[in-house]
Amino acid sequence: MPTRIDASTTKRLIHGAAEVAFVDVREHGEHGEGHPLLSVGIPYSRLELDAPVLIPRRATPTILLDDGDGRAERAAARLEGLGYTDVRVLDGGTGAWAAAGHTLYKGVNVPSKAFGELVEHASHTPSIGAEELAAMRARGEDIVILDGRSPAEYRNMSIPDGVSCPNAELGYRIDAVAPDARTTVVVNCAGRTRSIIGAQTLIDLGVPHKVVALRNGTMGWRLAGLDLDHGATRSYPRQVPDAARATARERAAALAARAGVSFVNDATLQIWQADASRTLYLLDVRAADEFEAGHLPGSRHAPGGQLVQGTDQWVAVRGARIVLVDDAEVRAVTTAYWLGRMGHDVHVLRGGLDGALERGPVAAALLDGCAPALAQLPVAAVVADVASGRVRLVDVRTSTSHRKAHPQGARWLTRCRAVDLDRGAPIVLLTDDDALARLVARDLAESGHEVRGAVAGDADAWRDAGHAVVASPDSPPDAECIDYLFFVHDRHAGNLAAAQAYLDWETGLVGQLDADERALFT
Repeated sequence: MPTRIDASTTKRLIHGAAEVAFVDVREHGEHGEGHPLLSVGIPYSRLELDAPVLIPRRATPTILLDDGDGRAERAAARLEGLGYTDVRVLDGGTGAWAAAGHTLYKGVNVPSKAFGELVEHASHTPSIGAEELAAMRARGEDIVILDGRSPAEYRNMSIPDGVSCPNAELGYRIDAVAPDARTTVVVNCAGRTRSIIGAQTLIDLGVPHKVVALRNGTMGWRLAGLDLDHGATRSYPRQVPDAARATARERAAALAARAGVSFVNDATLQIWQADASRTLYLLDVRAADEFEAGHLPGSRHAPGGQLVQGTDQWVAVRGARIVLVDDAEVRAVTTAYWLGRMGHDVHVLRGGLDGALERGPVAAALLDGCAPALAQLPVAAVVADVASGRVRLVDVRTSTSHRKAHPQGARWLTRCRAVDLDRGAPIVLLTDDDALARLVARDLAESGHEVRGAVAGDADAWRDAGHAVVASPDSPPDAECIDYLFFVHDRHAGNLAAAQAYLDWETGLVGQLDADERALFT
């Protein structure tokens, strides 16, 4: 049995100076409905895939959180099987945390979003509303609208005439996208955080332009009754002229000197990489295509703007060392500037990409030795057995995929509930992710079920085999879709009430912080 730890001791540890990982092993939807501020979501369903990446040092003190329902104990056993040596379980889970007087926060990436609100308050970041921006466009004023989100988010919806320029790229490319200093620069995101951080980044770099954030982003635009673009492809220039690159580096160097951004050389990095007593994250903050073209061995891709927006997606260990990599050091400096103010031990690598490079995407973690391989079965080989009930078809895709379409008779299951599945005929798993299916299959086998293999969930293949494919918009019911966060989930789908509720939630985060939580941010 893992060691148990109470809420008060956990609270003290996560606000201390020593390394600790506070991991919520519940599913994504449960995490988003209420979790401690500094807990990082690593769902039990993906534990063996994500934990080695997010908690790379196996001796890291790791505290697991659930709802007091036994999942943390199962997760502890899995982590110990992977070689983790200091795993504890928060006694009583989220209920005990709340009973001790500590807040459970709704939403995701909450530390980053609360930080954005604090930055706006402290820096008085200038902003304009949607109506004012629309009027400026109508008058033909000299403006450029830069969307600081990821390219995928931009393509989904954007302000008309807006240009995709993720936040980390702003300081590096500003003179290429707005060569005239008289141009007003408007930075937007979907809501608030990246608008604020993006605009304040340019201001703190000292660019000569007038810079403002678009208040409440694309949601504010829709709340004002204005239409968004969908499928836009406008993007920043891929090449930065030499003069613009030199200017960007000068501004970044000045910001680093003022803010005390730490730099390390390759020799120090190598010492840290060999240090078994500390966790190290080596993160490349450039754009995805640049990373794939060549990156330092052992580094992970973490585009700088997204890293500031959702730090907990890349860093799960409080107190760990973070080293940022960038060829020009501009993107690394601005990212380190913000991460440092969020309380992280962060450094910029001098020389950036000097040395031998790897190419291509980083390979996914291997499950060999962790979960047995599954037989991959064609639909034609199982359709008759499924139709007759000789095998059970268990859908382990997302609940939203199951609702949208699944072979008739398939039952949806998330991994953390595999132990509760009733006994019956042998099982075939319906999947679109072999690694996840292997983890589910192992849990089912350990619970006494026979798993024959896995079959793809391609709807056309099932129809071609003569098996009905059905939709079930209400099944599984919302209460069982714990892998999906319903919290104002349709704020981007025209639901203006949900958009307003989300913005109200975001602006209300600061008021929920206790003294220890507020002290994290400088």
